[in-house]
Amino acid sequence: QLQLVESGGGLVQPGGSLRLSCAASGFTLNNYGIGWFRQAPGKEREGVSCISSSDGSIYYAESVKGRFTISRDNAKNTVYLQMNSLKPEDTAVYYCAARHTTIIYTTKDEYEFWGQGTQVTVAS
Repeated sequence: QLQLVESGGGLVQPGGSLRLSCAASGFTLNNYGIGWFRQAPGKEREGVSCISSSDGSIYYAESVKGRFTISRDNAKNTVYLQMNSLKPEDTAVYYCAARHTTIIYTTKDEYEFWGQGTQVTVAS
């Protein structure tokens, strides 16, 4: 069974950091482009950061540039999202998604598999 499992969410104060993990089972992540998306209550799911399977191309949404870092550890079959300098507007459920491709995709409709999401709350 192909599965993505996110972890690492939680409650953090503004200015704090979290590292989200996206672990794959049932398939090898190194052949897949991976995207991190988030959805706040009442809002559309939006792309946060994506990484290709091949040349290491990376995309960041403007709202997270300079604060978030995406990386992949193919040996651990896991992709990470390091989130620093968190703001209340970063509060959302964060999802990772995968697509079997060498091309980087930044829109949610392009992805094939999704995790269940992990809640990130930034509040004092």
